[in-house]
Parts: sequence; C-alpha cells; structure tokens
Amino acid sequence: MTSPLFIVDSTQDARITLDRPICSMLRILGMVVMLFSLTMILPWIFALAGDEPAALIYGEALLITLITGALLSGLNWWHRRELYPREGFLLVALVWLVLPAFAALPFFRLFPDLTFSQVYFEATSGLTTTGATILTGLDHLPHSILLWRSFLQWLGGMGILILALAILPLLGVGGMQIYRAEMPGPIKDSKLTPRIAETAKLLYGVYLYLSIACFFAYWWAGMTPFDALIHTGSTMSLGGLSSHDSSFGYFDNPLIELVAIWFMLIAGVNFVTHAIAIQRLSIRSYRADVQARWFWFTSLTGSLIVGVFLYVHGIYPTLLESMRHALFNTVSVATGTGYSTQDYGLWPPFTGWFMIFLSAFAACSGSTGSGIKMIRLILLFKQAQRELLQIIHPRLVQPVELGGSPVSNQVIFAILAYMLFYGATVMVMSFLMLMTGLDAITAVSAVLGSVNNLGPGLGEVGPAASYAGFNSFQLWICSITMLLGRLELLTLLVVLIPAFWRE
Repeated sequence: MTSPLFIVDSTQDARITLDRPICSMLRILGMVVMLFSLTMILPWIFALAGDEPAALIYGEALLITLITGALLSGLNWWHRRELYPREGFLLVALVWLVLPAFAALPFFRLFPDLTFSQVYFEATSGLTTTGATILTGLDHLPHSILLWRSFLQWLGGMGILILALAILPLLGVGGMQIYRAEMPGPIKDSKLTPRIAETAKLLYGVYLYLSIACFFAYWWAGMTPFDALIHTGSTMSLGGLSSHDSSFGYFDNPLIELVAIWFMLIAGVNFVTHAIAIQRLSIRSYRADVQARWFWFTSLTGSLIVGVFLYVHGIYPTLLESMRHALFNTVSVATGTGYSTQDYGLWPPFTGWFMIFLSAFAACSGSTGSGIKMIRLILLFKQAQRELLQIIHPRLVQPVELGGSPVSNQVIFAILAYMLFYGATVMVMSFLMLMTGLDAITAVSAVLGSVNNLGPGLGEVGPAASYAGFNSFQLWICSITMLLGRLELLTLLVVLIPAFWRE
C-alpha cells in the first residue's frame, strides 16, 4: 500500500495537510537546485577569463540558486525515505518547473529590458532542448551567455534528473521512481546495470564521450573552438541553439554540415543502443534496434523527397544543391534540432509542413529527441495491423510484437492514451494561440515547434525569425507546451488530475 502525498481530513471538509513525503520531496528538490547552481560555474569562469562584465552576474545567480537549494534541503534534512510513484512524478514536475526560473537569472540580469516571461521562456527552451529564442543579435552577445544557452541544452539533453540520479544516491536518496518518471518512451523498465545510479552514470558517460567526439569533429571541419563548443552542446542535445543569427548558414560549409548531420543522426538514436554497441564493440545492437533503423530510413527518405521536390520546382538550379540543403534542413527538423542553412519558410508550403510532420515522430525513444517517438509509431502501426486482421478473423489471437518479444496490452493502451493527449494538447494550445490574434500558420507551427521541442516553426517564428514578437501570454503557452513535450505529456498532466492528490 502506497503512502499518500497528503493526509486528507474527511471530518473537516477534506482539508489537505502536508505529510512527510512532501518534506522528503522538498529535501531532494533542494539538493537538485544546489547541484544545478554548480553548472553556473562554467559560464562564470568563462566570463572571468574573457574579462566580461557579466562575471558578477553569474556569481550572483550561483549564490542565489545555491542558498535557495540549501534552505529547501536543510529545513527538511531529517525527512529521508524512498519515493513512491506519485511522489516521483510530482518531483519531476517540480524540478522542471522550478529550474528554468533559476536558469533564467543570468538572462534577467544581463538583459534588464526583458520581462520575466521572456527570460523564463528562454531558459525553458534551453533546458527542454527546444531551441526557440527571443534573443536577437547573437553574433554580438557576450560569449558567456551563448555558452550558458548551449550548456543548458546539453544538460537538458539527457535530462537533469538522470545526472542527479548518479549523485543523489551518495546522499542517501533512492532514485527508481525518478528514473521511471523521467526516462522517455513507453517501455521504461529496461536497465543496463542492476543499480539505477550505475545506469545513469553509464548513459551520461556515453553522452559525454559522443559530445567530445562531436566537438573535435566540428573543430576539424573548420569551426573555431568556441563555435565547436557551442554547437556540440546543441547538436548532441538536439536543441539547435546557435551562436549566430543565421545558424549554420553563417558557415556555408558542406563539411561542417555533414558533421552536424552525422551527429544529429547519432543523437536521435536510443542511447542504450549506443551503450551496448560500445560495451560489446559491435554494431549488432543497431541492426537489432528496429526503431533506429526506421529513424534513419525516415530521416534520409524524407530528405530525398524534399530534395527532389525542391529541384523539380526550380528552387535551386542543380539537383546536388537541392539535395545538400534538403538533407541538412530535413534531418535537422526531423530530429527536432532546429538548425537551418536556408530559410525554408520561403520554400513551397509542402516542404516546411512535411519536415515539421517528421519532427513529431522521427526520433527514437531514449534519445535526446522529443515528440511522439518512433517506437510509439511502430507499435501503433502494428496495433492497427492487428485490428484489421481481427476484423477479417475475429477469433485470431495475435499479440503485438517488437523485436520478437510480445508487447503487453498495457503498453498499447498507454500509447493510445498518449496519442489522445498529444492531439488534445496540440488542438487546445493552437486554439489558445489563435485567440490571441496570431495567424493560423504561426500559431499552429509554434505549438508544434514547442510540443515536439523543435523550436522554429513557420510564419512569424520561421527559421529566419524568432519568438521575440510574442507577448507574455503567448510565451507562457509555449513554455508550458515545451515542458509538456519534454516530459512526454502524461508525466506532467498526471499531477493535475484530482485523483492524484487523494489517498
């Protein structure tokens, strides 16, 4: 029998009072906030080395975050217990709602003209690896703030809580329920190692290893070390924030584009598959991963379709140039990265909407990408096949299988529920945006760009534009939608239903 989050007093109009689990969650939340404060050391040192006036700002933000986390943790230090499922989901929701506020502190101090809604949006976009931005003039911003944006995306790529899971057990905090709530995808109980902290360390080790490889590849291809560092963080996280307003169009270098394509296609694959391949020094895990195969096939085939379409419609004079721009931009959008070399908003309408459509499902579960995920699409297709066969043969018993193993009906039902909430989220948020007076293309593409953690959309938020023209209400809609997309909807929505708060 699980412990309730709250004690409900039925004799006094069902008043809700705090129970010890809340204190335990606040203690862990404080620890995560304190750990997060340490991430500000990197841009602080960078600002000091560059003699930037922003150095003091990072020091202040670090102290505010550290002291707040210490107070939360210290006041609840004696409440130690393992988290139950409901508490794990609530903690994940709290962490992802609270951390952007602290991540926004450097933006708030460095850009005094920006509102809290704008800086919270910018920080949320970074941590959720969305890549939408309200900042312009990136080429002239202090290097430390560009590094901070990219570092936020790198942290959010694998999930801040997965990193915390590797450290919090040392402080006596269990982590299985956090892991289940945070890990993306419909099947969450597969672990590479017996202990959850070891699993988290292994995944982050692979993430770090690939990030280092990406950095040196960018440097070798012609980027400066600083640009290579910035784009490594936003490539491996599939985030897409750049140090230049024109994104990858600034470099106009086919070799740099090929490096980006290669690592985006790597980052879009389940990191468990990468870990197994590295452990066994074999590529068999990739051949065995059905969603990886479909992810690569979808991304490359989609690029081919867009390239041929651009050439047939005379957008570029040669097929080679058409394929170059189609390959980079399609892979970038399909993986949810959001880099661009061209303003594809000026291409025929089919291309932009087709690429955004791919961003909804192309990336693999367990990757740094977002959206519906390829594994859900595969299982939905198999479920549809089963339903069609049962119409023809009503007595046929045929389980849905993935990789030769049957998938339980519970997983199928969870995917169907997810798809319902995904469609409802897109519809509700799009109508809310339309109510604010936005045109349909901008409103719908901004919502899709947020829920898929893609970033750029079409219209006023196209690849050559930004979200700077949105008002506070529109920015909050996008911020909430980004969080919903990053936490795969159900993790955040479950804490909003009344049954969650009852015993």
